[in-house]
Amino acid sequence: MPGIPLPAQPSLENLKKQARILQQLVRAGLPGALDTVAEFHPRLRSLPAADPWQAAFSRADAQLVIARQYGFPSWPRLRRHLAVLAEYSRSPHVQPTGGPVDAAAVGMAGLADDFLRLACLVYDGYDPARIEQAGQILAGHPEVAPASIYTSAAAGDHEQVSALLRADPGLGRRQGGPFGWDPLLYAAYSRVVSPQPGRSTLEAARHLLAAGADPNAGYLWAGLPSPFTALAGALGRGEGSSPAHPQAAELATLLLESGADANDSQALYNCGLQSPPDDDGYLRLLLRYGLGRGDGGPWHRRLAPAHPSPRQLLDEELIKAVAKDLPERIALLLAHGADPAGRGAQHPVHGGHDSWQLATMGGHRQLLDLLATAGPVPAPEPDPALAFLGACMAGDARQVRALRRADPGIAAEAVAREPDALVGAAEQDRPAAVRLLAAAGFDVNALRRAGPRNAALHEAAWNGSLAMVELLVELGGDPALKDLSYQATPAGWAETNGQHEVVAYLKRRGNPSRS
Repeated sequence: MPGIPLPAQPSLENLKKQARILQQLVRAGLPGALDTVAEFHPRLRSLPAADPWQAAFSRADAQLVIARQYGFPSWPRLRRHLAVLAEYSRSPHVQPTGGPVDAAAVGMAGLADDFLRLACLVYDGYDPARIEQAGQILAGHPEVAPASIYTSAAAGDHEQVSALLRADPGLGRRQGGPFGWDPLLYAAYSRVVSPQPGRSTLEAARHLLAAGADPNAGYLWAGLPSPFTALAGALGRGEGSSPAHPQAAELATLLLESGADANDSQALYNCGLQSPPDDDGYLRLLLRYGLGRGDGGPWHRRLAPAHPSPRQLLDEELIKAVAKDLPERIALLLAHGADPAGRGAQHPVHGGHDSWQLATMGGHRQLLDLLATAGPVPAPEPDPALAFLGACMAGDARQVRALRRADPGIAAEAVAREPDALVGAAEQDRPAAVRLLAAAGFDVNALRRAGPRNAALHEAAWNGSLAMVELLVELGGDPALKDLSYQATPAGWAETNGQHEVVAYLKRRGNPSRS
């Protein structure tokens, strides 16, 4: 029963409206609505059209179908999920600062809030200038640091944190400041360097945890169901190359030893964006403290089924490691029980494939051998279409010809199942694979079905691979093609990433008179 994800910032009223419309369409006998009911309603399957059930199809029936379509077992569970989103949603990235660093203009309270807004990661494009400005506030106005438990935590004024907690131990779990965060989050997400010697956000966090702060404190960024926890803040990274905490390993270990759950979806996502990865330290740490085991902790209990289980998180890490061709990481994950046949959270970026399938279609024969060592479970039955894709990706022209002779329709089947395979070949800079895929009928201008919705030429341009760009243009790649996410041409992608030689070439190709 495949479901669909909830929209960003879902509205209960809109979901109720969807249920009302579905009820009307079912009572009118619209075939598409009847199909939806047959797929998602546990009691109304395989019933004939014009059956009396249609006229009796209730609002509660429609709400149940809507809930199950979004992956929830019941309408009350869906409503409870929306209540959790409302309770924990925060949008720190949309809060403006007061402008110039001027206490007289904004007052001490305003200056303290500006300091917190500037000092902490807010994940909407990391800007080191904001952190520098927070440091200027501390240097010019040292009275900001002790202004509250939140500013003391972010500034690393651990002695003041300790004093405030002695006076009122409940402060450790009291949300406040401009973001409505627990004090621990300000310590974990702060990146400011205090001009005062001896200050440490790590020590501030230690005092907070000793006084009863929640080691699983977190929030939902703009309502997304992947919690930005204190642990995720300590490890940093993510989109925009946000830096880790200066004592990331120590702070992450402190949080985990204090009870933070290692099954942290956002920490895994942020750290996993490293390409290529600089080390597996974060992954080894999380595995040591329970990644892939347990019940998933408080955030999974709050957000399931929209939040992946520990098993799904572990298997998803294996899928990502296969997609990036990281044999050492694969071996590490297999040793901790990752399942090559597990589909993780079935992220659309991976097309819903498991590790076996990704390794097969990627032509990663070494990885297939590695996956086969996972245990007594046998490898799945061969999939000829994926094997054909794998032969193309490996640049094995002889195997491609043999497979086509054995099954003349195999290329068309492969194209139908994975129409955007050529985008991945260009992204990985595999010219032989690109030629074989194009010859097999894959569209050189096909757009990626998930993620940035771009084409092969965009990927090659971003990477600065002029030889690949020239090959794609030779094969019919369109320099004027725009991706569907940013409405940018390949030259725009190259320019954004500073690939000036590629920009010049593509602009010449876009203006033949200048070639």
